Amino acid sequence: MNRKELNPDASPQAALGARLRLERDRRGWKQHELGAMMGYSPTQISHVETGRKIATLSFCRRADAALGLSGTADAFERQWADMKHGALLEGFPEYVGYEGRAVEIRLYEIGIIPGLLQTPEYARVLVDSAVLRGSITPEQADERVTFLIERQAAPARGRAPMMFVVMDESCIRRHVGGNEVMGPQLDRLVQFASRPDTLLQVAPFGMGERRPFNLPVNLLTLPDLSMVAYAESQTQGRLDRETTAVLPLLTAYHQLQAASLPQAASVDMVNEVGKGTP
Repeated sequence: MNRKELNPDASPQAALGARLRLERDRRGWKQHELGAMMGYSPTQISHVETGRKIATLSFCRRADAALGLSGTADAFERQWADMKHGALLEGFPEYVGYEGRAVEIRLYEIGIIPGLLQTPEYARVLVDSAVLRGSITPEQADERVTFLIERQAAPARGRAPMMFVVMDESCIRRHVGGNEVMGPQLDRLVQFASRPDTLLQVAPFGMGERRPFNLPVNLLTLPDLSMVAYAESQTQGRLDRETTAVLPLLTAYHQLQAASLPQAASVDMVNEVGKGTP
């Protein structure tokens, strides 16, 4: 049987397809065998390997599970993120890979609603604004919204993680996209707070110097109880798994929660802003 020669240098997608074939060949598997483990047909596997079909995030995650690469440096999910979102800050695609496996997620955000809680309309306004500023292309804007929707779906796979979210008051006071966008976005926050596996708190302006963070911070607890921290500025992102670096951030996060409004008071503030009565 003739086998198509692959050119991994042709494009990032071709490189991913060529590596998929290589990993399959190393295990002595046929396309139908890998496809059966992933839930895809042999034709779909072939199309990805030869670059005729673009691998989706779901495809890459299933490939990682079948090939035993989930959470490793060689994960196809990581390659997909680098390929599709190279314009994102360094460390963020890798962070998202960990986020999809976390058993606890702790977020702190300033100025905008955290991505995992954004409505598609809210996210679209933000990326369209970036296009107008010339910082990203329209194609990148579309990819970012698609990526966000897939990222939001990841924690819903299997057992949902416990999510702790602290937002600076500026996140709900800063109106994005007008009332038609902000209203449903605030409603989504209230719905999020009503779930049994979430905790939503607002860090009020009155917290003043007691606020321990001046930048957004993400903290993940993984199934083995190790932790990952991700923090970013306007131009840089940093992923850290060293205990000596992560534990001080966890302590600061607990201090932040203690000084923030309780969830009931936080929800009241969100509802007040939604009614236009700050």
